[in-house]
Amino acid sequence: MAFGCNGEAVIGESSDNATLLPKEEEEETPLLENSKSCLPKTFANFFIAIVGAGVLGLPYTFMKTGWITGVLTLFAVAVLTYHGMMLLIHTRRRLDLTLIGDSKISSFGDLGFAVCGPVGRFAVDVMIVLSQSGFCIGYLIFIGNTLSHLVSLSKGFGIPLLSSAKSLYIWGCLPFQLGLTSIPSLTLLAPLSIFADIAQIGAMGVVMVEDVQTFTNQFPLGIEAFGTISTFYYGLGVALYSFEGVGMAIPLETEMKDKSKYGKVLALAMFFIALMYGTFGVMGYFAYGSSTKDIVLSNMEKGVLSTSVKLGLCINLFFTFPLMLNPAFEVFERRFSNGNYCVWMRWILVLGVTMVALLVPNFADFMSLVGSSTCCALGFILPALFHYQVFKGEMDRKGTFMDLGLIVMGVFFGVTGTCYSLIEMFSQGKHV
Repeated sequence: MAFGCNGEAVIGESSDNATLLPKEEEEETPLLENSKSCLPKTFANFFIAIVGAGVLGLPYTFMKTGWITGVLTLFAVAVLTYHGMMLLIHTRRRLDLTLIGDSKISSFGDLGFAVCGPVGRFAVDVMIVLSQSGFCIGYLIFIGNTLSHLVSLSKGFGIPLLSSAKSLYIWGCLPFQLGLTSIPSLTLLAPLSIFADIAQIGAMGVVMVEDVQTFTNQFPLGIEAFGTISTFYYGLGVALYSFEGVGMAIPLETEMKDKSKYGKVLALAMFFIALMYGTFGVMGYFAYGSSTKDIVLSNMEKGVLSTSVKLGLCINLFFTFPLMLNPAFEVFERRFSNGNYCVWMRWILVLGVTMVALLVPNFADFMSLVGSSTCCALGFILPALFHYQVFKGEMDRKGTFMDLGLIVMGVFFGVTGTCYSLIEMFSQGKHV
């Protein structure tokens, strides 16, 4: 979701609401309204597009990777993600000069189609569906784990997928999510995303205050500065998950008034978010040491304030769920329903997301899996590939090396990180 200078909310997504098709197949699905964003609003839109619940898993990630390794990885991913976004912008600007009429590129999917045709759009669509579904799975895991810590139910019913309090809470969300995702237009739900971000910032503030109090009362044991190679891959996946907002790079640049300052605003936003992430992760890890849990809110002592923060986050993530899954709905409906609203297709996707959430034991481990697999492709591989395809005839050796190097690096870290995350998840599942 993005906001123009007039303050109106505009439904956007990390993928491709708009399409770039031949004239006879063109869809009337504009991503953004005609209102243009000033610099502060563009900065705020970047913040909204990137910052999510994943930040609450950073202290646990730092516990596994070591705090220095974690901080360095965060800033490295921020730099590379910024580079990937700018590659998309440079590619889009070049292609816009060659397109005829109103067939302008306004989304990541449009760019994929313009560069590689249907194959390019298909690659983006697949990654968008997987990443958006992954974020929603993370939301359900967060809700289930948090509520099970707040209100402990019985041991469940002793049957698969209903054997824990977490699974009961996740199943309890299903009928309500089926109803919310049945709404054809999510414009009325868009303001809830604002409250989600407010609750997110409030939760981070409360956690950081308690971190300081805990740290000053008693220095925790088990603080490590560096981890192993395998834990580095784990931290890389979580960092990629935390910075995933590359799909909004083109829509937000389209919406800006002064596009010449886009790179500076994006760089400032990425640096600010990386600094905030690093501070939050280090403070959480220093407060609880080796006892840090996958969702740092679980480390907080029970009380009115902490309970209110946890419930507020669960409520806001609950209502953000249909907004985050909407890009995946649009991909499926465009491909299998001629772009028409299809309620049963939405319900099947919601049910699939719920089933996966029931099988994943650890929030941070799943963050690492999504980051290493889909976010690595969206943030590194596809931007560099599209840029290389468009500029390969005029790039010097350095530019070619950078594009191909980013593709190779993305494939390598994506495969190794995904393998490690799966190993971690399966090992965790054996102990649940």
